[in-house]
Amino acid sequence: MKRPIVIFGAGDVAELAHYYFTRDSAHDVAAFTVDGAFLTQERLAGLPVVPFETLAEHYPPDSFAAFVALSYSKLNELRRQKYLALKALGYDLVSYLSSKATLLNDGRIGENCFILENNVVQPFASIGNNVTLWSGNHIGHHSRVADHCFLASHIVVSGGVDIGEACFIGVNATLRDHIRLGERCVIGAGALLLADAAPEGVYLGGETERSKVPSSRLRRI
Repeated sequence: MKRPIVIFGAGDVAELAHYYFTRDSAHDVAAFTVDGAFLTQERLAGLPVVPFETLAEHYPPDSFAAFVALSYSKLNELRRQKYLALKALGYDLVSYLSSKATLLNDGRIGENCFILENNVVQPFASIGNNVTLWSGNHIGHHSRVADHCFLASHIVVSGGVDIGEACFIGVNATLRDHIRLGERCVIGAGALLLADAAPEGVYLGGETERSKVPSSRLRRI
């Protein structure tokens, strides 16, 4: 039997993590934890929310595992910090891998990953530690997603792409094959990337402009 887990976080992502773990994994969720300064509720989803400063006293790492359920705040830095803090306390960090994802890369997936439904990870691709793949992405063969990245939904990563640490990639972005993204890149929603991206580069997709013709003047079909 898998050890029960404590989820770091008490927001929307933590609530989603509780949903997925309890319905689609071998782990039970025992509690939530947040930094004491941000503790605003005593319970979430019927479970205790405890201060992180006293977590090990109530849920010791030899009996409980952990999962960090945070988004891409501060370009993934907050999630990285809490991941490292839990490891320093001796917790094993577990991953959630949806049963509705197609994972063909022979387990090359790190710890504290959140891989939701309808992701396709092709053979020989690798996913690092503390990576979020929201729903419906394609990770092409021989590609690498490094630690602490966050990929939103419906992204196409073609074959042989190398994504550096702590990158954020927005919905519907497309990355052509055999390019490299440096660390801490931001790829905006709908962007098409055809060449290497410099570290800390920001690449935005084009925004659709409103037509001067109102909808009432469009030809009806």
